[in-house]
Amino acid sequence: MYEKRQTAAGPTRPLRADAQRNRESILDAALRCFGDNPTASMAAIAEAAKVGRVTLYGHFASRAELVAALFERTLERSNVQLGAVDISGEPLEALRRLTTSAWQIVDSFHSLLGVAEDELGGAAVRDHVEKVLAQVEGLFTRGQAEGAFRADVPASWLTTCYFAILHSGAAELRAGRMSEADAAWIVPDTVASLARRRTDG
Repeated sequence: MYEKRQTAAGPTRPLRADAQRNRESILDAALRCFGDNPTASMAAIAEAAKVGRVTLYGHFASRAELVAALFERTLERSNVQLGAVDISGEPLEALRRLTTSAWQIVDSFHSLLGVAEDELGGAAVRDHVEKVLAQVEGLFTRGQAEGAFRADVPASWLTTCYFAILHSGAAELRAGRMSEADAAWIVPDTVASLARRRTDG
């Protein structure tokens, strides 16, 4: 099985199967390393992937290139997972389903998001997650139109707060101030409280 490799000069010949396995091993190792230490070096990643530094740099010329490739792969997989979530029906229940799935993604890749922001810049990270942002904002917009969600603030602001809650929950989990069991219900409940339409009395 082959995968075409894209470079700054344009597409090159496809990777051999063994080279593709090495590339995936490097990306998997990088994800583990960044989870343990966001400042992990290329040497540490090569050791974790059980490849030589020459092999590592043969696939990724710099740490920034490695982070970009890993972030892109992560977002592709995330888009597939989130795309499978049913966000039809009652908006609040749809939001809970989406939050549960999105939370699992953020929980898995929270360290990578921080590394990507440091290495690639916040603007570049936001560009990559535009599809996810659009999906969430679309749900908030529909919920407001149907009267299920609060409409006193824009859907775009609810979307910003939504991701802030997910990232904050991941940070609390990482710091040991919240257990996984608690996060599994606290994060969706907090998001629901944020979005739910206010009633008088």
